[in-house]
Amino acid sequence: MTSKDPAPDIPPVSAERIARLRWRVTLTRHPSAILLLVQLSGLLLYPFIEGQPAGSILFGVFSVLVLCLTIAMVHRTSGHAWFSVALAVPAITINVLHAAHDSTALQAWAAALEAVFYFYAAGSLIVYMLADRRATTDELYAAGATFTLLAWAFTYVFVLCQVLQPGCFAATVDPQAPRAWTELMFLSFALLSSTGIGDVIPITVHTRAVASLEMFVGVMYLTLVVSRLIGLTLLDRRSR
Repeated sequence: MTSKDPAPDIPPVSAERIARLRWRVTLTRHPSAILLLVQLSGLLLYPFIEGQPAGSILFGVFSVLVLCLTIAMVHRTSGHAWFSVALAVPAITINVLHAAHDSTALQAWAAALEAVFYFYAAGSLIVYMLADRRATTDELYAAGATFTLLAWAFTYVFVLCQVLQPGCFAATVDPQAPRAWTELMFLSFALLSSTGIGDVIPITVHTRAVASLEMFVGVMYLTLVVSRLIGLTLLDRRSR
């Protein structure tokens, strides 16, 4: 093309396309925000699907979505994606079999595998947040996502305890009945955040030991990880 040739016509880019591109770039740069958003959505959706005829199926589909997003997040960290896949695939398979056959043994295996999976994913995100001396926006989202991963992991530990030792939890409403997923998740968040124990109470020595461990993990996470991110964020703002 010489200097006399006319410039090629470039079609204008619509504002809608620009907005979509911005969203795509934002989601690519902040994958932890996607994981956190999906997990928080699950907290609000579970009460609506629990107890419904198709509730177990919807719960399984949502769990698969969370597992896949978590695997993708682990792949971006120093964690080994193959290890998370090796945990997630059997857990998904066993969950499907449990939904079809309603076996106590299958429920125990599924809960154990998912607990290990979420603990590993949370550990990978913690290593990701501690890898440098700079707090990025995605790491701030990762702090929230890691907290929910830990809460979910301990929830599955409580599910495992309840399967292996029926009657290990009591509550103010229908104390002898097995505790539902949302009740155990509420207990897990209450313990991890050190805000109290709520109306679900562990009444055996094993479940109380797990509850004590979760309170310790929650305090140490806020003290060592979250406070470090806050300090690095403030330090970065002062240096500008």
